[in-house]
Amino acid sequence: MEKKKILVIGSLNIDMVINVDHTPVTGETILSDHMAMVPGGKGANQACAAGCLGADVVMLGAVGEDAYADMQRESLGKAGVDVSYLVRKQDVSTGLAVVTVNRDGDNSIVVISGANMALTPADIDANESLIRECELVILQLEIPLDTVCYAAKRAKELGKKVVLDPAPVPNDFPEELYQYVDIIKPNETELARLTGMGSGDADIAPAASLLRGRGVKNVLVTLGEKGVYLDSEECGRCMIPAHKVRAVDTTAAGDSFTAALAMMLMQGKDIREAAEFANCVSAIVVTREGAQSSIPTLEEVIKYREGLAS
Repeated sequence: MEKKKILVIGSLNIDMVINVDHTPVTGETILSDHMAMVPGGKGANQACAAGCLGADVVMLGAVGEDAYADMQRESLGKAGVDVSYLVRKQDVSTGLAVVTVNRDGDNSIVVISGANMALTPADIDANESLIRECELVILQLEIPLDTVCYAAKRAKELGKKVVLDPAPVPNDFPEELYQYVDIIKPNETELARLTGMGSGDADIAPAASLLRGRGVKNVLVTLGEKGVYLDSEECGRCMIPAHKVRAVDTTAAGDSFTAALAMMLMQGKDIREAAEFANCVSAIVVTREGAQSSIPTLEEVIKYREGLAS
């Protein structure tokens, strides 16, 4: 059976990952004895994860004319991602992100957008053939909002399934975007920002319902160690439990979840089955350091699931 193609439109960064004992507070200086530079960015992470899992995936995004862009091309290419459509932008650097990871595996991230913010609707038009050739489009919010809206609208006009990872949530989230999205996947903090509601356990269901009311067919809320809440036109409402693992670094866990979800949907699974598989993928990711370097292969996920069943 021919693989159905996934198109990821989004950001590419080089992550400067710094390990710290604890996340510094305002005015505090702390020391670190380890820093690594690894390919990252939400879009690139999602494309890399989809490629590692065996999906047919192409990445559309903007990079600079620099060595960082070459690092991304090499990393994504090794994962089987088609990088031939990356747009080179002059006079701007490839995106950078400074990531601090504390001893509990939790991270905080500062992103220097660089070329990511130079991806325009004109770039989408120039590569419309990619949308026509795919079955599903994944988007995030580390590129300009007007580009995201334009790409999502065009994808829906062409009959494609659209998955939105709404991170980072802007202050002026465009209400128009909801009507072009088939699946939205916020975490609990992002859900609270999107809806203006709280982020407590009792707020999750009504907040997800509010997004459904805005036109999104399926809402998946990732809740870390508490699992995933699903409010779906297809499968109704349910909580999908998390897998208990020792977290080392949560970087790329959400991105890998999104990619795994998309891959399973392309295999004909319903959204609940796809989310259960994606849960396994993100559980593996958090036990490893780094972004793209932490993403498992399909064989590793299958072995992990077999271990759960035995």
